[in-house]
Order: sequence, then C-alpha cells, then structure tokens
Amino acid sequence: MSIHMNPIGVVQCSRQAPIDDQWDKESTVIELDATQVSPAATLGLADFSHLEVVYLFDRVDPEGVCRGARHPRGRTDWPLVGILAQRAKDRPNRIGITTCRIKSVSGLRIEVLGLDAIDGTPVLDIKPYLREFAPRGEIHQPAWVSELMKDYF
Repeated sequence: MSIHMNPIGVVQCSRQAPIDDQWDKESTVIELDATQVSPAATLGLADFSHLEVVYLFDRVDPEGVCRGARHPRGRTDWPLVGILAQRAKDRPNRIGITTCRIKSVSGLRIEVLGLDAIDGTPVLDIKPYLREFAPRGEIHQPAWVSELMKDYF
C-alpha cells in the first residue's frame, strides 16, 4: 500500500527547537499553501474557538523513531511505557496532533495559541474542534502524565 500526503501549510513561529514546555506562550501562524487549498477553505473557521492541527514531526531522525517502549522524556523515575501510550515526537509515523485556540483567521493565514510545533513544520490537516467529538465519560491517566504536562502549556 502506498500512501502519499501533501502538506497543506507550514508553521511559522519563533521556536526553532522542539523544547517540551511553555507552548501557550508561543503565538503561531499556520500559513496555508494556495496550491493545496483555496482561501475559501477557511470560511467559517473563525466561528470556532479551537481547532485541531495534524502535522509532521519532519525533523525527527528516522533512526531515532521508537517502535517499542521507552521512559517518557528519558526519565527513569517514570515508568517504561509503549510509544503508543505517549504523545512523543519520535513515534513510528512522526505525526503530531494538537488542539489549539484560534486567535484569528484571515484567508490562508491562521493564528493560534498552544501549537506544539516548531518553525517550518509541515501541516497535514486542520479540523475545527467540536465539543461533540470530545471524550465521553470520565477521563483518567497515569500520575506521571500530569507531572510531565505540568508546564507544557
């Protein structure tokens, strides 16, 4: 099976390195590619408070991809966990997804807060965040996750 995707845009921000914390302080612009989508593609997007951005961790070295388990952030005081039980960048297909607050939408330019992607990151897709797609029922997670995410946003 052959799968091919073309990025529909690129991240523009001041962050040049994938530093793990303080992403809410980063204002980011997603500049959409006019050869992939028209300005009409964003009509109505500004009516939403949040959107989901699907992007490619394009600078992860393929040799560093984890296909098994590891300690989150390399911290041995946290448990050994499978890569699919983490949101790390060095995952098999290097795909990231983040829910962001929309600041503004103007044609092919979308400004957001809280996107944990660095400058130049290819954007694969954008979807409005719908309350009805939020998890149903109680949400639970291991304690190490709350510790890891303490300063993330």
